[in-house]
Amino acid sequence: MTGHRHNEPESDIVLRVKAMEQLLTEKGIITAEQIDLVVDHFETKVGPRNGAKVVARAWSDADYKKRLLSDASPAIAEVGFSGMQGEDMVVLENTPEVHNVVVCTLCSCYPWPVLGLPPAWFKSPPYRARVVREPRAVLAEFGVDVGDDVEVRVWDSSAEIRYMVLPMQPDGTEELSTQELAEVVTRDGMIGVASV
Repeated sequence: MTGHRHNEPESDIVLRVKAMEQLLTEKGIITAEQIDLVVDHFETKVGPRNGAKVVARAWSDADYKKRLLSDASPAIAEVGFSGMQGEDMVVLENTPEVHNVVVCTLCSCYPWPVLGLPPAWFKSPPYRARVVREPRAVLAEFGVDVGDDVEVRVWDSSAEIRYMVLPMQPDGTEELSTQELAEVVTRDGMIGVASV
């Protein structure tokens, strides 16, 4: 596993994944090459880098930003990202007056084409319950201090609609290329639990 330190024992989840992979390959259900293709798909073709490209384009192209905020799915498809879990997207703009944060209170509906796999905390019952009841406290735990003069809006994703946050562009980045802008965008910023 990438990033695993050799002197630390493997976690239970890593051991279970390895055992399942071995069992599936031994039974001939899937090949190691197929597993590699799936992993590559989620690491390089689906994921937060996709959403970061969308955000970077919106920051650098006012006309694109208007299209993105008014009809997100076709605008996201312009950048090349669409598919299951991303058919009906809404993009929410953070401003100095409004901070948006996304949750799925029922399960873990999440826009995979632009954000990749959901983080474990997004699916956790404490996040799903608390961010609705006490969003400022949850945001503070993520290190986001939202002033009392800023309205916090919590958006509940569902099977019918998924949300992505358009974070505020950081000061001093106006001259960066879209590629450079994409590098400053984070997954957590596009969920609304981090500032960019």
